[in-house]
Amino acid sequence: MSEHGPLSLHVPEPEGRPGDKPDFGDVVIPAAGTVARPPVDVPPEEIRELAYTIIRVLNRHGEAVGPWAGLLPDGDALQGLRDMMKVRAFDARMLTAQRQGKTSFYMQCLGEEAIACAFQKALSPGDMNFPTYRQQGLLIAGGYPLVAMMNQIFSNEADPLTGRQLPVMYSARSHGFFSISGNLGTQYVQAVGWAMASAIKGDTRIAAGWIGDGATAESDFHAALVFASTYRAPVVLNIVNNQWAISTFQGIARGGAGTFAARGHGFGIPALRVDGNDYLAVHAVARWAIERARRNLGPTLVEYVTYRVAAHSTSDDPSAYRPKEESDAWPLGDPVERLKNYLIGRGVWSQDRHAQYAAEVESEVLAAQKEAERHGTLHSGGKPSMRAMFEGVYKEMPPHLVRQRRKAGV
Repeated sequence: MSEHGPLSLHVPEPEGRPGDKPDFGDVVIPAAGTVARPPVDVPPEEIRELAYTIIRVLNRHGEAVGPWAGLLPDGDALQGLRDMMKVRAFDARMLTAQRQGKTSFYMQCLGEEAIACAFQKALSPGDMNFPTYRQQGLLIAGGYPLVAMMNQIFSNEADPLTGRQLPVMYSARSHGFFSISGNLGTQYVQAVGWAMASAIKGDTRIAAGWIGDGATAESDFHAALVFASTYRAPVVLNIVNNQWAISTFQGIARGGAGTFAARGHGFGIPALRVDGNDYLAVHAVARWAIERARRNLGPTLVEYVTYRVAAHSTSDDPSAYRPKEESDAWPLGDPVERLKNYLIGRGVWSQDRHAQYAAEVESEVLAAQKEAERHGTLHSGGKPSMRAMFEGVYKEMPPHLVRQRRKAGV
């Protein structure tokens, strides 16, 4: 007989389950402006501490403070607020459309708007994002037409992807938005590969990969870091830590690691954590990481600390696995409110102008929805041609597909 007892496994548990009082006491939040801003060409080993703290610019009084502040003109910050408000209005309208049976599926980014919107503004034309399904802010902040997004969601006759993708899995090459994959994690290795190809061609365009906290447990995440570090690929690797995967809290994917950003250390990649609900901080860190890539200084791993306020998707009920009041207890606040208060303090915005623009953007989104619905919705109106099923897969269509297409009469 062994002198030891039976073996056992450790299964991490979140701080709260339904019925419990929410507790974010384990989220250590430094005061805004206290984290140093190193030079862009700093060696990774000299900034290891940035993977364990949180870079913040906006303090509790709505003021921008510290070395990461002062990098965004008021006009650009104001546009950032408008972008986030448009994303939020778009999300609300499309969620309602799904509940009305006009589409089969939708995913919101409620509470996370600052991350994609601010990052997009730091990129240059021609750069390529490899996103997940929660970065609609990249498209909206980049000026992609709302009607085209809605056509894709409704899978109607004007769907730019001709009904081949699940709703919200957009693809817009002209706007630097690579086709979304439902197989989570694949976008990370694709981003690194695209960045390597750009370097091999002597191009100037960089790539950005996006992943959620849950999908960092996929093997593709680690494979991407190997290639990115070995070949110093011009890529920014983003981790959106919104605390929850589809129904699993972030500790499952994180395991025993202190933070997700710290995983970059083992690969010699500079790693930073940033307040994902602070538009100014996100933009400042994005500019820093993008400049590193542009100057052939290699990849950067960035963890955005945020919270998924809404359900994972319209197929999810978060009340089954987390406290109902948890989003209200999240200590980093609402990204829209925080940037609004900052701009009011700067004297370039007001509560009245905010309310007026909210009404304007709601009207804009509603008008876009009416236009999209004229092309059809899930159960009514025009549909993509069946012919599209046979196209776009092979350079030259093989004989058996030609026969099938003829038999289908398309």
